[in-house]
Parts: sequence; C-alpha cells; structure tokens
Amino acid sequence: MARVYNFNPGPAALPLEVLQEAQADLVDYKGSGMSILEASHRGKEYGAIHDEAVATIKKLLGLGDDHAVLFLQGGASGQFAMVPMNLLGEGQSADYVNSGAWASKAVKEAKLIGKVNVIADTGKDIPTRLPDPAALKFTPGAAYVHITSNETIAGTQWKTFPKTDAPLVADMSSDILSRPFEASRFGLIYAGAQKNLGPAGVTLVIIRKDLAERVSEKVPVIFRYKTHIEDNSLYNTPPCFAIYLVALVARWVVKNGGLQGMSKRNADKAAKLYAAIDASGFYKGTAVKEFRSDMNVTFRLPSEALEEAFVKEASGRGLKGLKGHRSVGGVRASIYNAFPPEGVDALVAFMKEFQQKNG
Repeated sequence: MARVYNFNPGPAALPLEVLQEAQADLVDYKGSGMSILEASHRGKEYGAIHDEAVATIKKLLGLGDDHAVLFLQGGASGQFAMVPMNLLGEGQSADYVNSGAWASKAVKEAKLIGKVNVIADTGKDIPTRLPDPAALKFTPGAAYVHITSNETIAGTQWKTFPKTDAPLVADMSSDILSRPFEASRFGLIYAGAQKNLGPAGVTLVIIRKDLAERVSEKVPVIFRYKTHIEDNSLYNTPPCFAIYLVALVARWVVKNGGLQGMSKRNADKAAKLYAAIDASGFYKGTAVKEFRSDMNVTFRLPSEALEEAFVKEASGRGLKGLKGHRSVGGVRASIYNAFPPEGVDALVAFMKEFQQKNG
C-alpha cells in the first residue's frame, strides 16, 4: 500500500494508526459480533465510545460541568443558523467579525434570524489579514460576539482571542484541538469534524449550559441546543461511526502530548514551510505574517500557468490536494494535526526542485 501526503483542506488527513485501529475493529467491534457501523446508538458498545469522546474532549480543553459537549449534524454551515436561532433573542443584536469566506457565510445566515453588527471586516483585504483583537469595538448589550478562529481559504488564524463581556462564540472547524487556549472563556464553540477531529458527518458543539436556556419556544425542538444537552446528543440517531472516529482521534491527541504536543508539532511544520516560501524569492505567501495560519499555508507562484503546473507535478509525486480554493486560486497546503511532518519535508524538497526548473 502506498499512501500519499494528503494536503486536502477537508475532508483531510486522519492519523494512520486511527485508520488502522478502525480497520481492525470494523467487522467485529471489541468482540460484540457486529460492526460499530451496525451497533445501536442505545447499546452499551456505542454508549461507551460516545461517553469517552465527550470526556476526552472536555479533559483536553480543561472544561468542567458548566459546559456541555454535543455531537450534532449539519456541519459548521448548520451552526451558522443554529447559533442565532438559539442565542439571538427578539429585539437583540449580535456582533460578528467578518474575516473571510466562512465568517461571511455565518454573517449572512445570522442576518436571516436577527440584527447583526459587523464590527470589523477584513474579508476582502489583500494580503489577507485579521483585525487587531484589542481594537474591536463591541456593541453594548450584544447577545454574543462571533469570530472564525481560522480561515481555511485565506490562510489566516487568530493568534489571540478578543476579550468580551458578551459570550464569545467561535467557529473552530479548522483549528480545534490544534493548540492550547482558554476554552472556558467561550460561550459556544463549534467545529465540523472533517479537518482536525475525524471524518465528515459530525459537528462538535461545546456550549455553556446556561446559554442553552435562552432559546425561544418557537425554535423547533430538534434545533435547540437544550434538547441535545438533555439527551446527551442522542435525541435523534447520531452519526455513530463518525463519533467513534472522533473518540479515536481524541485518544491519539492525548497520546501525542495533548494540546501542547499538537501546538509544537503544528508550529514546527508551519514554520518550516513558511521559511521555504520566504527564502525562495519565487513563492509568495498570501497572508500578512502575523496572522498566518498554522493549519492552512497559502501561497502564489509568479503565474497561474506555473501554479497549475506545480499542482499537477506535485500530485504526480504523491503530494495531493495542493490546489488553492477555486475562489482565490494559488496553492494551499493544509497541514492539520494528523498531517505528518515528513510530508512537509517532501513538499519543501519539491518546491526547491520546481523553482530550480522554472524560476
């Protein structure tokens, strides 16, 4: 078996040992005589792995009983609507920072529910950047403040989070569990699993329990966080296999040093790749240096024709998924937690070779 280096932005690389464990357990899960794909979500086999996933994530993030960990569906896109449906009451307003493509989608959905104040907008800035968190002007009495911690398309990442009086809400789809941070400061965190947690199909939601009580009785029961807290994410049949894989990935994070270990691993990978870009005189990073993402490294070549050739030749070398998002072009290397350091070394070597031939 020849595995490639998978730079795709999501669904993205999973730890090899997690895939191997899932493969070994696929047909007969822990001697139960059935696959976890077939197991009842009410049964003891699945119940144990579900509870482990909740407990491990809370432990990694240092969360207590004030916060609930939920496994929902619909991805971050579903949360763009569910957050204001639950937290933005009649006559209230919410503050949003528009930092790029994904934040702008969250803004658009929230405006369908209630009043939104866009307190900073760097979504179209070139080179891409984020606002200074200390310079943000919050709306007095805002129901919450929403940010997107890492913009996968723009290649930007918040290095420090704003301090707010209103509950802080964050879309952390692409950098959850990638570094230590004070999770208890957040009122709500959500993350589609398919970048840093597991496969597509499950969405992690972490919410302060008191905020879940805000929801209006007019909101359909299935779309209330309160419903899923009360039923431990089992109100409807959850995506059991995806949650099983999240549990295995969370174990892998613990085994590899927790969030401190992930932070060093990710910072080292990103630093090596950015250093190669900056030293080349051929490749050019697209994000302002102080806001560069450790998850999604975005850069350009001197022409679109060279970019096309670069992506094609890299793919032939087993360096897959490097094409930039269709809305911006260029090259993007997504190097989430599970992406191996050896893959960055291989990319850097290829970049030098490509420059020698085409520079």
